Amino acid sequence: MSQDIQQKIQALRAELHQYNYDYYTLDESAVSDFEFDLKLKELHDLEAQHPEFYDSNSPTLRVGGEITKNFPTVQHQFRMYSLDNSYDFDDLQDWEKRVQRTLNEPVEFVAELKYDGASISILYENGVMKEAVTRGDGFRGDEITSNVKTISDIPMQLYGGFPERFFMRGEIYLTRKNFDKINERREEEGLDLFMNPRNTASGSLKMQDSAEVGKRKLSAVLYQFISTEMPAETHWELLQKSREWSFRISDQAKLCKTLDDVKTFINFWDVERHQLPFEIDGIVLKVNSLKQQSQLGYTAKSPRWAMAYKFKAEKVETELLAVTYQVGRTGAITPVANLKPVLLAGTTVKRASLHNEDIIRKLGLYEHDFVYVEKGGEIIPKIVGVNLEKRNPANREIEYIKNCPECGTELVKIEDQAIHFCPNDLHCPPQVVGRMIHYVSRKALNIENLGAETIEQLYREKLAENPADFYVLTKEQLLPLERMAEKSAQNIIAGIEKSKEVPFEKVLFGIGIKHVGETVAKKLAKNFESIEALQNASAEELIQVEDIGGKIAESIVAFFQNPENLLMVERLKTYGVQLENGENTNVLLSTALENKTFLFTGKLSLFTREAAEEMVEKHGGKNISAVSKNLNYLVVGEKAGSKLKKAQDIGTIEILDEQEFLDLVSN
Repeated sequence: MSQDIQQKIQALRAELHQYNYDYYTLDESAVSDFEFDLKLKELHDLEAQHPEFYDSNSPTLRVGGEITKNFPTVQHQFRMYSLDNSYDFDDLQDWEKRVQRTLNEPVEFVAELKYDGASISILYENGVMKEAVTRGDGFRGDEITSNVKTISDIPMQLYGGFPERFFMRGEIYLTRKNFDKINERREEEGLDLFMNPRNTASGSLKMQDSAEVGKRKLSAVLYQFISTEMPAETHWELLQKSREWSFRISDQAKLCKTLDDVKTFINFWDVERHQLPFEIDGIVLKVNSLKQQSQLGYTAKSPRWAMAYKFKAEKVETELLAVTYQVGRTGAITPVANLKPVLLAGTTVKRASLHNEDIIRKLGLYEHDFVYVEKGGEIIPKIVGVNLEKRNPANREIEYIKNCPECGTELVKIEDQAIHFCPNDLHCPPQVVGRMIHYVSRKALNIENLGAETIEQLYREKLAENPADFYVLTKEQLLPLERMAEKSAQNIIAGIEKSKEVPFEKVLFGIGIKHVGETVAKKLAKNFESIEALQNASAEELIQVEDIGGKIAESIVAFFQNPENLLMVERLKTYGVQLENGENTNVLLSTALENKTFLFTGKLSLFTREAAEEMVEKHGGKNISAVSKNLNYLVVGEKAGSKLKKAQDIGTIEILDEQEFLDLVSN
């Protein structure tokens, strides 16, 4: 009997895999959706009754259902490089000349659409999906296999004569239609709308419940075969073979014999891209021959055999309906232009960022002006000009507000800064809520399940007005909140309790002292063993700490002079939050960099600046903030500027690239 059931399950899986292959690869449908769903339900029921026959690649897992609390970090066997960008044909011609100069033989190219989504690397072994990993920093990414299995465009089982083991790279994205559907649902539920398909796709991949990921209806296109052994001689051949194995390959990719063919392809899609059901932000060009790719090799960050051509920002004209003002977590006021809806780069634009009063004055905005709006990679488009010929002389000039739109407090404009602030940081609603949201964020106390929506409800119900209030919440207080189930309430209470283990430096960052970011908090925690020591420090003592200037020192002193802040800190201490350093906080890994000074400049691609500075400190070195004769090493990233030139002029400073720095640390 058990064997019969197993055979039935295996037969249903094979049948459903075949139907998926027919539908997604061959664009054929052997059965109706109704029949397919019936068979899928039959398989789902059998698997539920017989968990001993579980298969991680069953077609039923397309709908998700796995819960992942933490996504493990995985080392990429083959680094995921980024691409160099070009914005005009002159750049492309320069690139082609470099390629030709290196190879000294004919070259052909493959031109592909540059999908605007999230990169993914998928490992296949014996025709079965084994692991899916995000790009991450190119060296390591997050393993999100259960979420990727919900994407119908990505096969869990291959067909044909595929290699035994290889990686397939691609892009996961949201179609415009599915993005609009998600926002329609969010609007019905009273939630904030997502800003664009790219960020929504990327965020969806990191959701903890794969069933929720499945509901987002993500799409994918695969574009790169990676392996130690190549079953073809060209990239174009690999794309065709990949399609035969059941991968969804872009129908728009084209083999180009010359750069003129490439230009024709680019010009066509620069116009036609808005007819596509998904967003692209350019064209990717690759040298077709794999042998030539190998000869060309890589720079520190990019393949020399590939180039991305980015489309220029588009501009449209529409009417300015009104200017409204938003209050941020720090009290900064951001003016936003509300526009007559207009189609721009394939999406309807209703708002544009105005940034600050200086921008409004520079534009010379009047009520109901007709303005030019541009979208060049920003989430929110921006106004770049005014059509003065259409201005009505009777309209009034836009005057920046004097008082906070949320609490009515008179705004403050700090000298030498463009932004206005609401100084009522402890009682202005968006600032109060923002401060609590910051406290629970991943880089601060990292309180899981306590999100922005819940915190806003807690504030409205007068259950929480500062972070200390979280520690006296009860499950009974949480349960009446909207969309709050018992399990969710228990998880929130557990997360709050767990936050008491978070080290002092993260708590110091989390309590929200103005100008004290993550890096400054680490340096303060290193120099002051407890919150009492920091509280009792004078501005003069604080300035002695590396990278602590007068503005930060004054902000820290002012924070501890406020009785409400002192009360919050005292309560946090009473509830068991870590407000002093633990025993192992400042343990060195080695003294390899002892008595050596470092400074990092330019755009770093192998690590973040914070991670690099932490490496220096953990190995006994010291980070300094300026180029001088006291500097031993300047580590330069991409587009290093004046600091590099100054170091070269001094002549005694050793200049390292990122890899040389890592080699120095490891040695």
